[in-house]
Formats: sequence, structure tokens, C-alpha cells
Amino acid sequence: MKVAILSGSVYGTAEEVARHAEKRLRAAGFEAWHQARMTLDELLAFAPQAFLGVTATTGMGELPDNLQALYFALREQLPDWRGMPGAVLALGDSSYGETFCAGGEMLRELYAELGIREVLPMLRLDASESVNPEADAEPWLDELISLLQGCA
Repeated sequence: MKVAILSGSVYGTAEEVARHAEKRLRAAGFEAWHQARMTLDELLAFAPQAFLGVTATTGMGELPDNLQALYFALREQLPDWRGMPGAVLALGDSSYGETFCAGGEMLRELYAELGIREVLPMLRLDASESVNPEADAEPWLDELISLLQGCA
């Protein structure tokens, strides 16, 4: 199964988590693909069968710059990915209140528009509590891998 990993990062933490997820997915036998500034054409050429979104939140609850172009291109084109499995891992800081993990919520809404079915509830990693987000994400990633294996 081909898994596209969409990522948005401001300071590099979400990027590290996305790379870690890519390694774990590949180790489990998936054809995982991650690129920090992925274009819609590149994503369509990969022909994904499942999706993982890994994103931070910036500003007043927006997606990081490196993910915005793809996000808006997907909203404009709306590829038909009905029924394809997906999940979102969001990084944020709970001290920001209402905007905590808002970037992840934006990806979840995009998934709904594209017909991607969320196979696992969004993981919210809090920067004020998490020292090692890659390790903190592993139990959730293992569950995602198990669910995707059931979809293959």
C-alpha cells in the first residue's frame, strides 16, 4: 500500500516526526513517501492509497508555510479519494488555547472534503509536555500501521 505523508513544519519538529513515521511505515512493508514541500502534481504522480498528515500549527491557528500551497491546491482540485484511509498527527502547544493543534484540525477538514476516511482519531502532541515527539508518537503510529494493514 502506498502511503503519502503530508507534513507542515515551522521549526522542524513535525518534519522529524514525519520522517520517523516514514521509516516505521517502510519497516512495516508500506511504500511510504514524504517530501517537505510536496506539490499536488508530485502527490498525484505517487498515486497514494492512504494518507498520514503530520503538522504543526503556526500564527493564529494556521498551517505552516511549507504545507499551505499543497493544502490550497487540494481544496481547489478536490481529487476523488473517497474511502481511502487516513490519519492526522498534530503538534502544538496547549498554552495557545483555542488554536492548539488547529493545523491538524484543518487537515482533518480537508480529509473530509476529499472523502478520506479517518481510521484513527487525531493524535495531539503537546510541546509543553512532550520532550521526544517521535517516541511519543510511536504507540499511535503502531496502531495506525495495524489499521492500514487491515485495509490492504
